[in-house]
Amino acid sequence: MFLENLGIDALDPQRLGRFWEAALGTTTLTDAPDIFETRLSIDGDAYLDLCFARVPARNVAPQRLHLDLRGGAAQEQIAQKLRELGASDLDIGQGEVPWIVLADPEGGAFCVMEEREAYVGTGPIAALPLDSADPARDAEFWAWLSGWTPAPGVAPRTLRHPSGRGPLLELCPEPAPKQPGAKNPIHLDVRLEPEDDPDAVAAGISARGGEEFFPDWGELPWRVFRDPSGNELCLLPAVGAGA
Repeated sequence: MFLENLGIDALDPQRLGRFWEAALGTTTLTDAPDIFETRLSIDGDAYLDLCFARVPARNVAPQRLHLDLRGGAAQEQIAQKLRELGASDLDIGQGEVPWIVLADPEGGAFCVMEEREAYVGTGPIAALPLDSADPARDAEFWAWLSGWTPAPGVAPRTLRHPSGRGPLLELCPEPAPKQPGAKNPIHLDVRLEPEDDPDAVAAGISARGGEEFFPDWGELPWRVFRDPSGNELCLLPAVGAGA
């Protein structure tokens, strides 16, 4: 199994997806009325897809996962390009910080980061900060589930694709516990390999502090879980097994 997707709620999947595609230089996979998918290459055959799925109303739940874009020496130029694409400046109470906080065209917060040594080789997405009630515990959970491995970083625990390329998954202390019933606007999806037993993986998730749940999202070809901190994730079937 491997970390395959960022699942992102969108009122207009094409508008939001094309904004991020232009921002990141990714490649379109799917352009359908209710979903837009675009691929970020990491290393060789490795990739991370951004999947924008239509929702009936804007998800205003706190963002427990967001995108930090690599800025570095070009931080101001990159931020200005993003504004021209449709982003806007956003004040979330960050105060004086070295990064720039912006909102995408649907109001989702993201950051354009300053130069950091840990971001060498990340590509356009520097990091994916994920709120965690226990970063050490959740890093072990996500390392087992995603195949990503511990890496240097500024968060209490950081994971990265085993190639040493691509964005960092940062397990960050949560400012508040996950709100019951509030779906994360952005979540992670894991793809099973043909040799993976879905029930065994589900049991492994439970043994490591996660849980399966059954939201009222209609009939789905995948299974939905929460990590030990309550963050939603989807377990996608292996390709050729109903994907």
